[in-house]
Amino acid sequence: MTAVTANDVSLSWYEASARQRIDALVDAGSFSEFIGPELREISPHLAIFDLPEQFDDGIVIGRGRLDGAPVLVAAQEGRFMGGAFGEIHGAKLTGLLRAARALKQDVVILFDTGGVRLQEANAGELAIAEIMRAVIEARRSGINVVGLIGGRAGCYGGGSLIAGTCSRLVISEQGRLSVSGPEVIETNKGIEEFDSRDRALVWRTMGGKHRYLIGGADTFVDDKALAFRQAAIDALKADRRCDAAILGAEQARLERRLQRFGEAEDAVEIWQALGINDPTDVPALPTGAFLRAANDRENADDAR
Repeated sequence: MTAVTANDVSLSWYEASARQRIDALVDAGSFSEFIGPELREISPHLAIFDLPEQFDDGIVIGRGRLDGAPVLVAAQEGRFMGGAFGEIHGAKLTGLLRAARALKQDVVILFDTGGVRLQEANAGELAIAEIMRAVIEARRSGINVVGLIGGRAGCYGGGSLIAGTCSRLVISEQGRLSVSGPEVIETNKGIEEFDSRDRALVWRTMGGKHRYLIGGADTFVDDKALAFRQAAIDALKADRRCDAAILGAEQARLERRLQRFGEAEDAVEIWQALGINDPTDVPALPTGAFLRAANDRENADDAR
């Protein structure tokens, strides 16, 4: 078993690149990349729009070891087109998930995405569907698929749908998880409905604390690579079942959540309904104090 280096202990997950996150996540020196930079598998569509290309199309995939155990890893690069899904980007993740079934190895996905590229809309939407199917097929075969959310771009659009199919989700305060991003909501419903420039509102509504409190994520961690690493190790030990009973229970849980909180106009109202003392203080709470408050809340139908 190989420990992470001292540099990884202080590394911010939010600030790190995709490759830095992988290096900090897996055992030192254990990562081997699939479809590496030398192959230059880039999008065939971006040049048409005179847009820059990237040698890995914004996603790094490969194999490593996590606490000594073999694992497949995919990390999105939020600094390239907001980590958005396109044809090649999606195909690499789909292929990794299919390989997981053949190799009988668990998967960790490091999400950092704004959704689908508008320039590759049809190909990107198809990629989302293929990835979701591949996740479910992998889980049905006994593979754990763990998602980590804490990057600059958050986890929006099709990326959030994929995250919803994972076995477990780990999130930090900096992580944001939502089907529709702030700008999308504002564009379609107006600033009166949602002000995308109100950062406090964005994090209060879509941020990691809120998602954890309502049961949308399984584990809440500090914005540290070492914290994500340990949470991933723990998540991979969880129950691997994925059957009709599990899916039925999940659907019922979501329906209860909608019925209970669907009329709330702000996350603070939900936190108050959950029995959180001083709910307006939640955004400012450090991790330890926040988790203690979360542990004291009423049943929130925690994720999975």
